[in-house]
Amino acid sequence: MNVIQTKNYQDMSEKATQFILDKIKSKSTFKLGLATGGTPVTTYQNLIQDHQKNHTSYQHVTTFNLDEYIGLSNENPNSYHFYMNKHLFRHIDIPANQTFIPNGLATDLEKECVDYDKLIDEHDGIDLQILGLGHNGHIGFNEPGTPFDKQTHIVTLAESTVEANARFFDSIDDVPTQAITMGIGSIMKSKEILLLVSGKEKHEALHKLLHGDVDQQFPASILQRHKNVTIIADEDAIMEKDMMQSNSAYR
Repeated sequence: MNVIQTKNYQDMSEKATQFILDKIKSKSTFKLGLATGGTPVTTYQNLIQDHQKNHTSYQHVTTFNLDEYIGLSNENPNSYHFYMNKHLFRHIDIPANQTFIPNGLATDLEKECVDYDKLIDEHDGIDLQILGLGHNGHIGFNEPGTPFDKQTHIVTLAESTVEANARFFDSIDDVPTQAITMGIGSIMKSKEILLLVSGKEKHEALHKLLHGDVDQQFPASILQRHKNVTIIADEDAIMEKDMMQSNSAYR
């Protein structure tokens, strides 16, 4: 894993933006896996600003989101459909029929999961998957104990994940307890992975990812076995002992 240390969240977001732009400009067709939550918001804002200023085109880009809550309509402000439209899609020139997010209102949720993996395979896989890191090591909504070979599936969210997402809702009682998520097996098929980590509240999880064992009880640990992972993390997320132990990996 290549670890890039940045001074703060803004710096992390700027480096992530440039990393993504370099990748999407390098190919005539590009498949981009997208994450939601608080961490990538400024990165998406930067992509929008670049598009407005430099006219970077997304006509050749196809996107696949990691997950979606079960039971929320696309118009619900807390759905990830709404999030992506608000924070990225409606501000760039990506065709709507090239943006894919699991359907949390599908009448057959199991079929939706199978079909989502088939859709990714039909597009010859994801070139770059953006990830965040959960406090308990979850990636996507893959909670501790999720088998590493699991494909897109329905998940019941851990209490800690519900609590972490409550800040986006009026009340914790409004937070959905189930979601459709790309499985760890689905994520690991991505040709390249970009993990964004920011804040002191994430440094224990990042330390465990960098130096712990590969263990299903810490889902992100499987990234140690991926051949092409870049981590961009700010100073708050990187412990001083990480810097001393793995100094050669940081720049």
